[in-house]
Amino acid sequence: MAESIVDRALYGLYERRLQRALRTAEVPHHIGIMMDGNRRWARQVAAPPAHGHRAGAEKIVDVLGWADQIGVGVVTLWMLSTDNLRRDPQELSDLVTIIEDAVAGLATSRRWRIHALGALELLPESTAEQLRAAEALTADVEGMTVNVAVGYGGRQEIADAVRSLLSEHGARGESVEQVAQSLTVEEIAAHLYTKGQPDPDLVIRTSGEQRIGGFLLWQSVHTEFYFCEAYWPDFRRVDFLRAVRSYTTRERRLGR
Repeated sequence: MAESIVDRALYGLYERRLQRALRTAEVPHHIGIMMDGNRRWARQVAAPPAHGHRAGAEKIVDVLGWADQIGVGVVTLWMLSTDNLRRDPQELSDLVTIIEDAVAGLATSRRWRIHALGALELLPESTAEQLRAAEALTADVEGMTVNVAVGYGGRQEIADAVRSLLSEHGARGESVEQVAQSLTVEEIAAHLYTKGQPDPDLVIRTSGEQRIGGFLLWQSVHTEFYFCEAYWPDFRRVDFLRAVRSYTTRERRLGR
């Protein structure tokens, strides 16, 4: 017991030190978070996957509060990938319900503006409706934007963007050859799920995995990545501040 009290005191001191270091630093405007490790966290306590997903959902408000506190403008949370849609039906059903409840809670609090990213047509209609309702309920909220990436895959996003772009040009009577001659990077970007938003400056992935897994593939060309060993339900404020501190110490050349 005494050791845990000492540990908490030391972490408190370390957090305050990190917080002070960020006061004069340029913090990331847009942070993407790959909330990984819920199922492995649940296995550690011999619990079903849903237990881990619920614990992960409970972590979201804390992390968004930490981001808001240091002045982050946009946070993108990867909550459900297109690959996840192939999971065991019961686990997927539990996970979708947990996501619906989490997003509804965020929207009802009206602390942040909610924006849904993903192929909503691949989701249960009730889930898609819940995401649209969350967007509508928070459309007038000022401050930090929270992108909830549900049914999201980077390749799917790019395919959807190209499909939307071609449909738009086709509606104007343009041929494929005409589109090919005039197509630009900026035009594709204008049809992404994140259109109108800045690309992520920092992406954090929990659970010790060191891969991007299809998260914001187009947008992350100049993004800094930070990989954290903690499973998502165990992600602490000190872990978040370490990630941001790491970002502030890097020299970002942006390809130049």
